[in-house]
Amino acid sequence: MHRILVVGPSWIGDTVLAQPLFGLLHRKYPDLALDVLAPRWTLPLLQRMREVRRAIPNPFDHGELRLAGRRRLGAKLSTEGYDQAIVLPNSLKSALVPYFAGIRQRTGYVGELRWGLLNDVRRLDKRALPLMVGRFAALADAPGEPPAQPLPAARLEIDENVRLATLRKLALAPRQPVIALCPGAEYGPAKRWPAEYFAQLAQRLKSRGHEVWLVGSAGDAALGAEIAGFSGAACINLCGKTTLDEAIDLLASAQYVVSNDSGLMHVAAALARPLAALYGSSSPAFTPPLSVGATILKLDLECSPCFRRECPLGHFNCMMQLTPDRVFQAIDFDKIGP
Repeated sequence: MHRILVVGPSWIGDTVLAQPLFGLLHRKYPDLALDVLAPRWTLPLLQRMREVRRAIPNPFDHGELRLAGRRRLGAKLSTEGYDQAIVLPNSLKSALVPYFAGIRQRTGYVGELRWGLLNDVRRLDKRALPLMVGRFAALADAPGEPPAQPLPAARLEIDENVRLATLRKLALAPRQPVIALCPGAEYGPAKRWPAEYFAQLAQRLKSRGHEVWLVGSAGDAALGAEIAGFSGAACINLCGKTTLDEAIDLLASAQYVVSNDSGLMHVAAALARPLAALYGSSSPAFTPPLSVGATILKLDLECSPCFRRECPLGHFNCMMQLTPDRVFQAIDFDKIGP
């Protein structure tokens, strides 16, 4: 049996984008046992990926060194007999546990001066690998070899009994096709379509005969309440009322999803939900949804993508000029079942 430890990303969306790498590793090693060391908030995703044998909680907060703690975790993992570690984050800290575990081959990009901690160090050619999913996937093979195409799909598994239990817990029994709106984006407000626009879209969707759910994290609770208020009760606000596990089940229950470029956008794509993805300060040329069923909406203004957390020019035109009518017209209602 070949054993690999992957040090996973900290972001939900990036965790989904890592799944094709996991698939490539299984192609390369049919007897693979693949474990992923990752932040606790990403574990619900990893537990729904059939490629992952075990999701190991990473106990260290962002920016936290805790060198002794990393040494202890490395010593614990040293008994697993891993043949290789693949480190996806670029930080020095993320490479410490595989080093302390004594894993023979430790693979990753140069990052923060990680020579020695990594011994299979790759230099990233951003022009050759413009997509994050491709950058992750390239670590499955030898340096300089492009990842095999097409990449394996990102697909999250759904337990139907658990999905239905989630709906019962939240007192949801939709009688019309459900459209889920995901208004959050952890990175910052420049990636968020305006609350009043989400509200206007919800009103139009409800008048067309759809049930509209707002889905988001605890950090989106106030935003969800704002949208629900603007909409005049046209939507059911579930932001902050679910775990990530439950949010995944909600998106799996929807017939269509409208989302900012966010972790939940990538989750919806990995659930093969028809999707309208809204891009402002970021770019689908770097982190597109991994789904042929996604419609990408962006304006290609001269000032975008800027990849800033807040609009540096103050006008936020990349989102303000992406009107609710434009988004409504872009929704493929033929993909929404009865």
